[in-house]
Amino acid sequence: MARGQQSNRHLVPGASRALDQFKYEVARELGIQIPPDGYWGDMPTRLTGAVGGHMVRRMIALAEQQLAQRGTLPPADATRGAAAPAFGTANWAAGRADAFQPAPRV
Repeated sequence: MARGQQSNRHLVPGASRALDQFKYEVARELGIQIPPDGYWGDMPTRLTGAVGGHMVRRMIALAEQQLAQRGTLPPADATRGAAAPAFGTANWAAGRADAFQPAPRV
């Protein structure tokens, strides 16, 4: 997002600094050259999307880990006898009555 167009606000004070540090950490891990002036607007979308995608993956993994430690992680899908596949798999919705029903033809 270009400077001056930032309309999203963080709910937690200080979260923007932590997220910026996290962004730079992930970019370094991926081997992406960090802009010296901090302006990411000249970077290709593919690279900035990769950084954001990896940030989200790591945040989800952390949240799942914290839920598992607290014991509040939902149990595995009992109808299949195993954990449900991840959202990214092609057969995620297979066998689910509530998943992606086609619209009726008129």
